[in-house]
Amino acid sequence: MKRKLNQDDEPPAADAAAVAEPEKKKEKKEKKEKKAVEEEKELSFAELGLDPRLVQAVAKLGFEKPTLVQRRAIPLALKGEDVLCKAKTGSGKTAAYVLPVLQGVLGRKKTDNTPTTAGLILVPTRELADQVHKAIEEFSAFCAKDVTAAKLTENVSDAVQRSLLANVPDVVVSTPARAWKSVDSGALSVANLQYLVLDEADLVLSYGYDEDMENLARSMPKGVQTTMMSATLLSAELDTLKGIFCRNPTLLDLKEEFGEEDEKLTQYYVRTGEDDKWLISYLIFKLQLIKGPCLIFVADIDRSYRLKLFFEQFSIRSCILNSELPVNTRIKVIEEFNKGIYDIIIASDERSEVFGDEKEEETKGEGEGEEKKGKKKGGRKGKRDEEYGVSRGIDFKNVAAVVNFDLPTSASSYTHRIGRTARAGRTGIAMSFVVPKELFGKHKPTSIKSCEKDEKVLAKIVRAQGKMNRKLEPYNFSKEQMEAFRYRMNDALRAVTKVAIREARTRELRQELLRSETLKRYFEENPAELSHLRHDGELGHKARQQAHLKHVPDYLLPKEAKKEITKGSVGFVPFKKVDKDKKHRGKFGAKGKGRSFKVGGGRKGDPLKTFKVRRKK
Repeated sequence: MKRKLNQDDEPPAADAAAVAEPEKKKEKKEKKEKKAVEEEKELSFAELGLDPRLVQAVAKLGFEKPTLVQRRAIPLALKGEDVLCKAKTGSGKTAAYVLPVLQGVLGRKKTDNTPTTAGLILVPTRELADQVHKAIEEFSAFCAKDVTAAKLTENVSDAVQRSLLANVPDVVVSTPARAWKSVDSGALSVANLQYLVLDEADLVLSYGYDEDMENLARSMPKGVQTTMMSATLLSAELDTLKGIFCRNPTLLDLKEEFGEEDEKLTQYYVRTGEDDKWLISYLIFKLQLIKGPCLIFVADIDRSYRLKLFFEQFSIRSCILNSELPVNTRIKVIEEFNKGIYDIIIASDERSEVFGDEKEEETKGEGEGEEKKGKKKGGRKGKRDEEYGVSRGIDFKNVAAVVNFDLPTSASSYTHRIGRTARAGRTGIAMSFVVPKELFGKHKPTSIKSCEKDEKVLAKIVRAQGKMNRKLEPYNFSKEQMEAFRYRMNDALRAVTKVAIREARTRELRQELLRSETLKRYFEENPAELSHLRHDGELGHKARQQAHLKHVPDYLLPKEAKKEITKGSVGFVPFKKVDKDKKHRGKFGAKGKGRSFKVGGGRKGDPLKTFKVRRKK
């Protein structure tokens, strides 16, 4: 049946009104949504329904208004719903799950004061566990008597851990492996568990905790409220996690809320040869092209020591983070970096090399073949911490720049690395070195296998960042100006031998004995000796020291850099104070090597001039 038209070939007025009604409804709905978003932005922590003591602690920490993640996730969690949240790094996810757990514990204690573990927070790494535990202590500062928390990631004996759990803490922070071990041994009871949190949920799976997670799920009571947080969650990982823990979770994908006007991270990539990586790094940090605290990510542990020793040749201070170092040392380095004591951290991101996107591209057989080849090659492998992780979740404060000296093997690893900068509304720079395929393997001393696929990984990264309204821009250095510094770079690289790297690794571990807790009292009594506790000292005692590399001659500097560096320059500052009089003294105080004596003993005059011959009478 055809619709009747009037003289002007238009539908009758009644039909036109019927068409206009849905449009009006749509407009009203959009207005309501905009109004709701505006009202939501004006919400305070008190209006979210939190306990006054928690609100007081939040105010003390300087948080004025809740972030988007907190505004969306906290009300849902307080209603008792399961939440699966995907949000950008540095958006306040820790507070979004810690505050509802603490609110639930305080609410339960008003009616039932029986000691029981009500909350379990699972994280993939020890560093992140330490950070979450500190956040709990800060948020519960005004209700510390009512809320107790325990961390199960310390290197302590089973007996000590049992005594720690014997007090029945309200909230437990742990890695899945440690949590299951404690539950299996009977030290930790989850019979009355009410809240389960998985931070960096996708990484929990990729770290190989699947079996521990399934065991924990079987031992938990039904109806446990689950919250999962991550910056990168794939659909396959979501399905796996839903199947293990969640009932009917609310999915919050908040990436669309961050437009280009909110983006404060500038991303660059540099196409360069393997040897030019070292040259550009030397120029960036020696000429202070990047100012402020900086994180440099490398592929493996040897690489981190090679770069540190290379920087030492030019008197550039840096400290190292890797899985070989004790967990207390790693935590202390992060704390002191956040306080502004160190400017450069060289972090080895071994996990990104193990759990990259290659596993999706290559067959299982090829992966096994590569593993066998790696075993044949051998190489020095120390005892590494399987629960180490720096690129994910750790709240590095005031990081000005992230440098991907070695590009990660997956787009998700890249997202987490660059998430260490431009946090909490601050600006930041991310710079990545990309080795083109035609330049791979041209410089054997510095070549590593992962660089072969840099261009493929870069293409994935560009696509992934494009989905988040982010761009990577190419950055080109002036090759003519760089060439003048090349001979200095080559001199420094030649001095950093395999023997020097091996010695530096063992020396670093040896120095940890001096920094142990047992010597804490000694250093309190002798504060002048605190220089021994610094983590950015020289390691390259086996490396050939070249004094001419410690400073940059004026004739090498471009005109622009000359003005910046010479202005207020204090000259070269050595690592150690050297006394000129004592520099060449031997064992017994005399100059030169071995024993020596002064002609004429203690006489003031020249013995040859005062010598007299008496004639015999």
